[in-house]
Amino acid sequence: MYRIGLTGGIGSGKSTISAYLRELGYQVVDADQVAREVIDIYPEILEFIRSEFGQGFFGEDGKLNRRKLGDYLFRNRDKLAEYEAVILPLIKKETFDRMDRLEKGGASVCFLDAPTLIEAGMHKLMDANILVWVDRETQIRRVAKRDSMELGQIMGRISCQMDLDKKKEMVDFVVDNSKGLDEAKREVREILAKLGIAKGAV
Repeated sequence: MYRIGLTGGIGSGKSTISAYLRELGYQVVDADQVAREVIDIYPEILEFIRSEFGQGFFGEDGKLNRRKLGDYLFRNRDKLAEYEAVILPLIKKETFDRMDRLEKGGASVCFLDAPTLIEAGMHKLMDANILVWVDRETQIRRVAKRDSMELGQIMGRISCQMDLDKKKEMVDFVVDNSKGLDEAKREVREILAKLGIAKGAV
């Protein structure tokens, strides 16, 4: 199975491109979805959060307040590192288990949609990698509109990810998503053709 990494940064529009690939009929494993689900699959993650960060990140119903935890972690880099040391190996395991199941099911192409694809070193295990890129001004504007965050919160989250321009140097293809969705989709189709997996070839 041909494995292709798809990455970007907060507000880059990666999820929109991922959805477009699904519309075209490609298999996509969403690492963000996996990250949400591993908390239910592996109860030791919740136990770690309670013991290390406190009960305050849980509601009266016992459910984890993901937004509150995220805000805390992005303000405290040392705690973020501790959390990632626990959760990232489990995310990677579950992600590649799902890709393996798709391969066994006969899929010939699979995209791995992962915002921290490069930071986690998963790009090295892909056959090719694609970056969804936007300029910083567009990135900030989109996050502010989508998540109703203040500038300080936005910059805190952006700073926790590798700079998009640095990611450009570590991928095979770049989709410029600052020119509008139609142009971005055209670039995606062009990349698929260059990879030899445009629909009809899959």
